[in-house]
Amino acid sequence: MDDERTRDENLLVVAAVEGYSRRHQRPAREAIDLMSRTGVLQVIRRNYRTLHSQSLEESADFAEDVLARLGAGEGRSGGA
Repeated sequence: MDDERTRDENLLVVAAVEGYSRRHQRPAREAIDLMSRTGVLQVIRRNYRTLHSQSLEESADFAEDVLARLGAGEGRSGGA
């Protein structure tokens, strides 16, 4: 995997973590732990081709949708 793609994947992961943290008023570390434990971070990376063409906010939406399907997290809060 090239450095640019790795950097872009990391950006999507950060956007998802920050978006979840902001929406649910949780520390970023808590969001990282949740997404790591449930495999959401890997799902974001696997879906790079689709997500990189969307807004960064979409990666947060995507992460919340995956968490909801897994029965984890707090679900969507309706925005920031």
